[in-house]
Amino acid sequence: MRTYSHLWSTTKRSAMAFVIGVSISDRWANFTWVTGESMYPTFTAANSFWGGDFVLAEKRCLEQCKFSHGDVILFKCPSNHKEMLVKRLIGLPGEKIQLPGSLNPTKIPEGHCWVEGDNSTRSWDSRAFGPGMLCAI
Repeated sequence: MRTYSHLWSTTKRSAMAFVIGVSISDRWANFTWVTGESMYPTFTAANSFWGGDFVLAEKRCLEQCKFSHGDVILFKCPSNHKEMLVKRLIGLPGEKIQLPGSLNPTKIPEGHCWVEGDNSTRSWDSRAFGPGMLCAI
């Protein structure tokens, strides 16, 4: 009888932790494993299940915070909306970005931003897909 009681108690606690975890990740925060080398050396990519870094991102930040240059942000990949990208914020709405080899600067539209990885030789970022939308994850 004691074993059954302990097993039932453990099951209830695990189920409650799962429900709370899903609730938090749905509404307030999101955990994302860092993959790829675009943010190296700031973040190390996961080369195994437990290796590498992971990021905890607030979901309410767009409503309450002001972004500034140098912030690290998570956003949905422009070509695959199920994938999250981790990049550094370089340009804000209304600013102009001068790309190397380009004569005309690129103006960042309202509601968009310019992001780049810290490891520019290994990063797929705004230099490839242009300004990204500032939207909640």
